[in-house]
Amino acid sequence: MIGQVLRGRWRTLVVLALLGALVGAGSSVFLSPGYRTTSNVLLQGPREADELLTQAEVATSSVVLDRAAAVLGRGGGADLRDRVSTTVAQGNVITIAATDDSAEHAQQVADQVAQEFVKYSTQVLASTGDAAVKVAQERRETLRQQVTQANQRISELTEKVSDGTTSVETVQLRTELAALRSSIEQAMSTLNATDTTSGGLGSMVVMGAAERPTSAATPTLPQLALGGAVLFFVFGLLGHLFAARTDRRLRDEEEIGAALGGPVLATVDIPDIPDTAGEPTRSLRAKLLGDDKPWNIRRIDVTPDEIDGDVHYRRLVSRLPQRRLLVLVAEGDHAARTAATRIAELAGRRITVVTVAPARPVVDDHAAEGVLVVLGLGTRTAWELVGVAEACVDAGPAVVGAVLIRPVRPTRAPGAKSGKQAGKDREALAGTP
Repeated sequence: MIGQVLRGRWRTLVVLALLGALVGAGSSVFLSPGYRTTSNVLLQGPREADELLTQAEVATSSVVLDRAAAVLGRGGGADLRDRVSTTVAQGNVITIAATDDSAEHAQQVADQVAQEFVKYSTQVLASTGDAAVKVAQERRETLRQQVTQANQRISELTEKVSDGTTSVETVQLRTELAALRSSIEQAMSTLNATDTTSGGLGSMVVMGAAERPTSAATPTLPQLALGGAVLFFVFGLLGHLFAARTDRRLRDEEEIGAALGGPVLATVDIPDIPDTAGEPTRSLRAKLLGDDKPWNIRRIDVTPDEIDGDVHYRRLVSRLPQRRLLVLVAEGDHAARTAATRIAELAGRRITVVTVAPARPVVDDHAAEGVLVVLGLGTRTAWELVGVAEACVDAGPAVVGAVLIRPVRPTRAPGAKSGKQAGKDREALAGTP
């Protein structure tokens, strides 16, 4: 069935693919990011996870972006807000990603934002560092005084218990005093080490310049155009398959006969070629796309000249009752209209062709003794055929039968020979002396 759709509706599918490519190319204005590059900033010293996230937010703050935009001459920071993003990587590294329409501009934005971020953070630390250092020094000095007083108290207690007498209580007291003095000395050593290393905790450095991108970041304009073309093509193909699956028009002879209340007298194959005499002028869209014909038409290996419907029409006319008949044809069924006209020509004056609307069929009173329904195979639903049968009952004459017109599509051009016939001709020529 997919092959039939591709053969019968390839023009429509190509137009849908082109439309999808245009939609995809148009969406690149909003979806394609352009060129992207990154710059990394290292935060030295031990850092908490919350502190790294805070610094990442600072990198995209309005102050940093405003300063970078002023240096780059890009207006204000709002122009860079949608083009700059930050992430926290492992190892205390903050990655600053920048996108722009050109590779050079993307590189410049990433480098400048990284530099302004480092400058701003350094200024913030410098402005708040003096007060923080002063408070820390006061706290450390207070701690040292408390430690000194504790040491003095320990010495006094040690002298009191060192009166020469020995008991279990004095031994335990000396041991606890020694342990307390050792703990105080260890705390002082840790405090001094902290004073030495605390000065470098707030430093950060840019880890080199951002690389200039060599190609645009995905999705690019060609990718979006190709994706749109494939998406529309697949949707068009699935739409045709879904329409065929949900089609309720009858194609079985027994079902058609049951709906009409009469037997199917004949099924005539006709070539599916435009009949300029019987069909109205085709629209430009129908001529370009060829979608005014069913796509699921059976293909046979013959030429249009080899399909002779007159033989079937003559056999049908010979089997019809010798009385006046009314031939009903649905509006828009051009193949059935052509067949009904040919049947009337062969039968003579005893047949009258009438066209009815399938949605609301109304059959006028005619001096006819029976009704012959001519319709294209797969053109009407069961309810439409039941409506035609009821209209015939209301008018009086009964349905004597139906003639089905089955369009087929020849695979060979007029005058061409089949493979078997061409082989026979070659054998005949080879055997000719």
